[in-house]
Amino acid sequence: MIKLRGFTRSFWVANILELFERFAYYGSKAILAVFVADQVGLGPEKAGWLVGSLFNGLLYFLPILAGTVVDRYGFRKSLVACFAIFCLGYLMIGLGGLPAGKPLVDALGAEAWMILALLVTAIGGSLIKPSIVGTVARTTTPETKAFGYSIYYTLVNLGGAIGPILAMQVRESKGISYVLVMSSLTSLALVLATLLFFREPARPADAAPPKSMAGVLADMFLVLRNVRFVSFLVIFSGFWAMFWHIFYALPFYVRDVLQFGKFEIIETVDAWTIILVTVPAAAIAKRLSPLAAMTTGFVLASASWFVMGAFPTLTMTIVAIAIFAIGEATQAPRYYEYVADLAPKEQIGTYMGFAFLPVAIGTFISGFTSGRLVAHYVGRTVDEVFTPGPGFAEAHRMWYWVGAIGVASTIGMLLYDRLVARRVRA
Repeated sequence: MIKLRGFTRSFWVANILELFERFAYYGSKAILAVFVADQVGLGPEKAGWLVGSLFNGLLYFLPILAGTVVDRYGFRKSLVACFAIFCLGYLMIGLGGLPAGKPLVDALGAEAWMILALLVTAIGGSLIKPSIVGTVARTTTPETKAFGYSIYYTLVNLGGAIGPILAMQVRESKGISYVLVMSSLTSLALVLATLLFFREPARPADAAPPKSMAGVLADMFLVLRNVRFVSFLVIFSGFWAMFWHIFYALPFYVRDVLQFGKFEIIETVDAWTIILVTVPAAAIAKRLSPLAAMTTGFVLASASWFVMGAFPTLTMTIVAIAIFAIGEATQAPRYYEYVADLAPKEQIGTYMGFAFLPVAIGTFISGFTSGRLVAHYVGRTVDEVFTPGPGFAEAHRMWYWVGAIGVASTIGMLLYDRLVARRVRA
C-alpha cells in the first residue's frame, strides 16, 4: 500500500483510462475477424488481410510517427484526439454490419468502407501508447518506475482478459455489430473522462526538445540501414506471427470445428495465463541468458500449436494456448535487454524505439496466413465435411503451419546469434 501511494493522480487516471480503452480494443478485437468475414460478408481471407495486415499492422507501426504528435501537443490533447477518433472509427466499423449503415456501405462498397473505417481507427489507436507510456514515464521516479510499469502491463492484460468476455455478452444479447457500437460509446466516455480528470504532467526541465517528423524519419532510416538489427527484428516477428492467429484464425476454428459458440472466452486464455505466471516466469527468465530465455519462450510457443493440432479438442486447445502464454511470459522480460545489447551503445534510445516493430511485422504476416488457413481448412459448411477436400476433419492441421513459423523463427534466431550477433560483440 505504501508503494501504491507513491504515484500521482495523473498516473492513476492514465492507467484507468488505459484499462477501459483496452476493454474496448480487445472486446472489438475478439470478434473483428468474424465480424468482417461473416456480418460484413467479405469472407475469412479478406477479413484476415483487413483486420490483421492493414488495421493491426498500422496500429503497431504508426506509433513510431505518432510520438512526434504526442510530444508536440501533450498527452491530454493527444488522448482526447485518440479517443475521439476511436469513437468515430469503431462506429464506422460497426455500421458496416448494421442496417443503418447500409446506404453508406453500398455507396462505397463493403470492402472500401471497411478499409476506410479501419484506417480511421488505426490512426486514433496510434496515439494511445505514446500517451499512456509517456505519462507513466513522466509521473514515476527511479524508485517507482519499475513498479509503475508493472501496474501498467497488468492493467493491459486485464483488458485483454476481460474485454472479450464483455464482447461476448454484448454479441449474445444484442448482436455482433453492437460490440463495435459499445466500443465506440466507451471511447466517447473516455473523451469526457480525459477532459474532466486528466491533468497534463509537468515536462521535466532537462527533457530533450520534441523531435520533428523529419527527425523521426531520419532515425527510422538510421535503424533500417542496420541490416543486422533489422534481420533480428524480422526473425523475432515470427513469435508475433504465431500470436495473432489467436485473434484471426482461432475464433473460426473454435466456433465451427470445435462447436463452441463462446469463442471469445478461449481468446482470453492467453491474457489470464500471463497474469497468473508473469512473476514465476520472470524469476526463471532472470536465471537464463537473454538468448536462452527467448529460445525457451519460442520453443514453448511453437510447441503449443503442435499440441493444438495433435489433440483437436476444446480442453487441449485451452491447454495449448496456456502453454503459448507461458512461452510469451518467459521470453518477454529478456527481449528488450537483448535488443539494447544489439544496438550501438550511443544510439540505444533510438533503437529501442523500434523494438516493437516485430509486433507490427508479425500481425502483417498473420493477417495473410490466418485468412488463407481459415479459408482452406475451416471455410466449409458442415454439410460439406464428407465431400472431397480438406473439410473439418483436417482442420486441426492448420495449426501445424502456425507451429512451423515458430520452428523456423527459433532456428533463425539461434543462427543469428551464432553467426552474426556474437561476431559483432566480439
